[in-house]
Amino acid sequence: MTESSEWLIYRGAGEPHEGIDRLPAPPPWRDFASRDAARRNGGGDGSEDRRLGAHRHLAELHRPGAEELEMINAALYLRRPLLVTGSPGAGKSTLAHSVAYELGLGNVLRWPIVSRSTLQDGLYHYDAIARLQDVQIAAGGAQTGRAGTGGAQTSSARTERAPAPGSVEGIGSYIRLGPLGTALLPSDTPRVLLIDELDKSDIDLPNDLLNVLEEGEFAVPELERIADRLPDGEAEVLTADGTKARVRDGRVRCHAFPFVVLTSNGERDFPAPLMRRCIHLELGRPDHKRLATFVRAHLGDEAARAGDDLITHFLERSRSELVAADQLLNAIYLTDAAAPPSRDRLADLLIQRLDRPR
Repeated sequence: MTESSEWLIYRGAGEPHEGIDRLPAPPPWRDFASRDAARRNGGGDGSEDRRLGAHRHLAELHRPGAEELEMINAALYLRRPLLVTGSPGAGKSTLAHSVAYELGLGNVLRWPIVSRSTLQDGLYHYDAIARLQDVQIAAGGAQTGRAGTGGAQTSSARTERAPAPGSVEGIGSYIRLGPLGTALLPSDTPRVLLIDELDKSDIDLPNDLLNVLEEGEFAVPELERIADRLPDGEAEVLTADGTKARVRDGRVRCHAFPFVVLTSNGERDFPAPLMRRCIHLELGRPDHKRLATFVRAHLGDEAARAGDDLITHFLERSRSELVAADQLLNAIYLTDAAAPPSRDRLADLLIQRLDRPR
């Protein structure tokens, strides 16, 4: 193998080899093993390292300007959603993680929006089919048990048995709150909710959000109908965090309104009623200092210094092309970790313009 191809793991030669052993550690933002280790050790979901950078102790990733700080704090004070617009890679999503990390508000709840997303997806999901299936299975098991025991059943067995799937007590096991529904659970401090890329949504979703964002509550009709038959009117449901929470009287009502960050790439206009309910923040293109800070937070000082020329080249291209900061991060990591001979050419291949005709 020639020197120019030493960095290649896959060679395309059709001959099996053990080159995978030379594959270096993954980029910090793609290190899923560390993410799982953080969860096991009670360190959250690992999103802080992926969003804010594994080296954020060296350089604070998000250094907002005066206007940015004022708009973020206005949203906190007024309990209003923050609508953040800007080009891809400008740091819109990172803003939510930065606020959650600095204020100790726990893991960020994320709702990625696609064209099929509906308000119901964000609030809760009721799995009626699974409940029906469990009822049928339980009924079949009960019949088998009666046939084998002559219908006898001790009182202790009835006491220790979990709520039957068809009973009102068991309905909560089939309800899972979505990210928005989880964010609106009552708590002493606000949760942080990231509604990512709202401009990708169907035309109705921005209007559908209005009432929930204004009132800070919503109903779960499946629980409302049976609230008077539930113990203390409460049902235990699943949350988007994978934990359980109690819902009283079939309604979820927030105590502390969540810090909601709505992001948009500026691909569409939103209705005036939504804009009226939001604090709007427009993020401009990052400058050289901010990009260097971004690289330093994720890859460290040495990588930021070695990639300074790539940062400069990236900025020059961004004046006439749509490119994203995470593409720059990929280029600097790969050209540093793999050290390919055609460094500049590989960087250009990785930082492809996002607005080119297809």
